[in-house]
Amino acid sequence: MNNADVNSFAIYRLPGETLCTLIQQEGEPQTLRSLADLNGCSGFVMAPFVPTAESPLLLLSEAQRTVCHVDRLPDNLLPAACRYSSRETGGETTRQHYAIDFANFHAQLLEGRFQKLVLARSAFLQAPLKEPVALFRHACQAYPDAFVALISTPQSGTWLMATPEVLVEGTADRWHTMALAGTMEAAGPWSIKNIQEQRYVTTYIMKCLERFASDIREEGPVTVQAANVVHLRSDFRFTLDDPTLIGNLLLTLHPTPAVGGLPKDAAVDFIVRNEASPRRYYSGFAGPLQIEGVTHLFVALRCMQLLFDGYRLYAGGGLLPDSEEATEWHETEAKMLAMRRLVEG
Repeated sequence: MNNADVNSFAIYRLPGETLCTLIQQEGEPQTLRSLADLNGCSGFVMAPFVPTAESPLLLLSEAQRTVCHVDRLPDNLLPAACRYSSRETGGETTRQHYAIDFANFHAQLLEGRFQKLVLARSAFLQAPLKEPVALFRHACQAYPDAFVALISTPQSGTWLMATPEVLVEGTADRWHTMALAGTMEAAGPWSIKNIQEQRYVTTYIMKCLERFASDIREEGPVTVQAANVVHLRSDFRFTLDDPTLIGNLLLTLHPTPAVGGLPKDAAVDFIVRNEASPRRYYSGFAGPLQIEGVTHLFVALRCMQLLFDGYRLYAGGGLLPDSEEATEWHETEAKMLAMRRLVEG
């Protein structure tokens, strides 16, 4: 097939690998109504934080799939769908907007309505546009231990991510997920706030897994490096009772408290109604689903949308009652550096 005929694609490289996979599809990928609709499916998934008409749940067919070395990808691989502008994606989160959002979110925590809330923001970076595949290569080199993906569809536009967080991965009956929460810019003693935040996520994931899995083994937490920051991580190894019902597990897990809050449904609803900037595919998830029987789904962190007039960067942080606005703002700045360095470097 001629590259000009292909309208949607995803390129991804798994952590620690040198080979990448290119999936191409004519026209638009399939749009699904619910994560439960992923039961029995295979292909490349791009899921938003919350599905909307502007940011639907997408599944690219695996029919046209090529595996090659990252350096062998052609520079002119498909015209990327950078058809959105900064004005259309909207919702610039200034420091003033963030302070208002923080005060609103924090008040809910102090009043005991939520145990945890994640507050996200976006920033528009006006910079000369770089060739998307070149950015993908740069991300693979800069972040060898991350899941790196470049995804372009008519419905979503074009996104690049270099994320450290597994949502669900595995094959047959052996599976893995993780609780990744708490952030510092350098390794050192963890604060009570960070330890408590990570524990909320760990407890939540265990309760979700108990509904769908057996032989669950928890490891950690340990301190892990992710780009220019460190996190607390606990790993879960388990047997998935029925891999054909993975959509049901995803519906239960996502969004985890690492990107949403607790209680889950009320927190997600509050976030959608109150954040100044719409998240779109930030803090959703992406990756291959049951391609040759193997799944690697990663939470869409450290990501940006490629626009025709620049780049929109996203980041967020978990809030607890003892969170401080200046500290949380600084954390989002540190997280955005992962993408900013690719554009400005």
